[in-house]
Amino acid sequence: MALLQDFAAIVGTEYALTGADTARWSKDWTGKYCAEPGVVLRPASTQEISQIMMLANAQHQSITPVSGHTGLVGGTYAPGGVMVSLDRMNTIHEVNVAARTATVDAGVILSSLHDAADNQNLIFPLTFGARGSAMIGGVMSTNAGGSNVLRYGNTRDLVLGLEAVLADGRIVNLMSALHKDNSGLNLRQLLIGSEGTLGIITKAVVKLAPKPRTYVTAMVAVQALPDALTLLNRLRDATGGAVEAFEYMPKHYIDMHLARVEGSRPPLSKSYDHNIMVEVATTTDADLTDIMLETMGTMMESGAILDAVIAKNEAERQTMWERREAAAEIAYARTPIIDTDVALPLDRLEEFLDRANANTAKLDPGCEPHYIAHLGDGNVHYSIYPTRDDAELRDRVVETIEDVVETLGGSFSAEHGVGLSKLSTMRRRKDPVALDMMRKIKGLLDPNSILNPGKMIPDQG
Repeated sequence: MALLQDFAAIVGTEYALTGADTARWSKDWTGKYCAEPGVVLRPASTQEISQIMMLANAQHQSITPVSGHTGLVGGTYAPGGVMVSLDRMNTIHEVNVAARTATVDAGVILSSLHDAADNQNLIFPLTFGARGSAMIGGVMSTNAGGSNVLRYGNTRDLVLGLEAVLADGRIVNLMSALHKDNSGLNLRQLLIGSEGTLGIITKAVVKLAPKPRTYVTAMVAVQALPDALTLLNRLRDATGGAVEAFEYMPKHYIDMHLARVEGSRPPLSKSYDHNIMVEVATTTDADLTDIMLETMGTMMESGAILDAVIAKNEAERQTMWERREAAAEIAYARTPIIDTDVALPLDRLEEFLDRANANTAKLDPGCEPHYIAHLGDGNVHYSIYPTRDDAELRDRVVETIEDVVETLGGSFSAEHGVGLSKLSTMRRRKDPVALDMMRKIKGLLDPNSILNPGKMIPDQG
């Protein structure tokens, strides 16, 4: 009680929430990690977070940072603990048109940054389905990916500088807008993707890009996944690298979308096994439609492309995007589900799917695979609907999928982070020397292990 009063003195009594007032932070998006925190603190400044961390460190009190609470791996699970929400720190301080940067607080919602950039005829290119609630601090903490990684890169590639509060309350100022800075170790990149275990990110300088004048967006059915890779490479060559998104939606996903989304329509005239949403964009007056038509036409003649339709207007384009961005809601609408988020070399995707489907079916005859992919960057959201909700079966299925991923030179975590759900996988699959380095870095920056403890970095043993 005394500690709660001290925290409340820092943020204000009305911003130190307990009991029923914490309901908003008591359940993650998946519904898997549900627990009432002891208190949710809602500071309004970096200085208040610094005071919170000084007090917490002195008392060895664990702290769990939380942004939009849209994660999928239990990264903000804190039963009875102290959460620090960044939601009140939501100012867009500057959109610098000349430098094409924006300076933002960590609590800025992603779609708000999109709107601010759009007002200046610019874009912040990071985008995904939860953009209306995800916050900048969260996307940096997990190094979020999304649908435009192919052209613009992950979050790491879009952040020039940041500010963070360390476990002992010190504020590290890395708020540079420089594109080149070789003055020592890259601490900014160390904090990005650390899932709140090394510091609480409070502010950032992010890159903006010119807003495309025209988009050409299409749904394409291909004969097989290798044909999709051929289409991707040909379009990238023909457009000078202007492919923004290349998303894979197999037949079972299209069927589930039609069944679950009211008013949805089939993307093509017939049902096909392999469906791709592809988008190219240009900031010039060049018309990429002819390039798209010519490339697809050649592949249609060879039989590699079976069908295609190009969006005729913005409404049709948005319908194509909405079909893809409904993926998480569709996947989690059915339970039980065993979900993974893996990355593969682009030319091994078909082999991964074939082997993963076959191997999981041996473990659980009657199980149903469900997957979609950011095909352009090799990220597959691969899930299984098992025939029974069994913890032992779940572990065996996950290990079986991991085996295939490792054999093919992939990664067990592409863009969702590690959090709690992949801790055992980290212990099994991550290089032991790399794990040792992570533990030592954590120990140096957070010797009392109070920052989001038990997440991302598995204990030794």
